[in-house]
Amino acid sequence: MMATELTLRTCVSGDEGSLSLVGQATFLETFAGILGGIDIVTHCSEAHAIEVYRTWLHDPNYALWLVECNPGTAPVGYMVVAPPHLPLPDTTRDLELKRIYLLGRFQRGGLGKRLVSAAVTYSIAAGAKRLLLGVYAHNEPAIGFYKHLGFSKLGTRKFHIGDNDYDDDIMSKSLNTK
Repeated sequence: MMATELTLRTCVSGDEGSLSLVGQATFLETFAGILGGIDIVTHCSEAHAIEVYRTWLHDPNYALWLVECNPGTAPVGYMVVAPPHLPLPDTTRDLELKRIYLLGRFQRGGLGKRLVSAAVTYSIAAGAKRLLLGVYAHNEPAIGFYKHLGFSKLGTRKFHIGDNDYDDDIMSKSLNTK
C-alpha cells in the first residue's frame, strides 16, 4: 500500500467541483443513520451545490482551503471561514468557521487541528476578536474536538436541513485581538 501525504492549500477558482464533492460525501458519511435520508439529499443538493462554492470562491469575504491526498491530489477535506451568520448579538468583529469537513478515514491524525490553526491564524490576521462555529448538538466527537481546541458553548440555534430543524450548539473561541 502506498503511503499518503495530506496537503492543505488555499482554494482557487476551479476548485468548486472538488469542494462540492467532499461537502456532499462528508455530510452523508457523518449524518447517514442520524438524519433523515431525504433531508440529507435535499441539503446536499442545495447547500453543497457547485454554484454555492463558486460564489464563495469569488467573494473576498470568504476564505477556503482544500485538503488533498497525495499521490493523485484527491480531495478529502476542506474548510471555509466567512462572515458570521449566527443568531448572536454583535458579531461585527467575528468570523465563522462555516465548514470544516474531512472524510472519516483521514480524521484523528492531526489534520483537523491543523485546519483550525489555519482558521485561527487567518482570523487573527483579519482582525477578528472571536472565531465562531455551529455544530450539531448531538455530535459529541466534534464538540469534544472543538472544546479541546479552546472553543466553548456560547448559544444554540435551529439548523434547517431538508424539511426539518435540528439543534446546533454555537461555539466560540476568543482570539485575544485588540
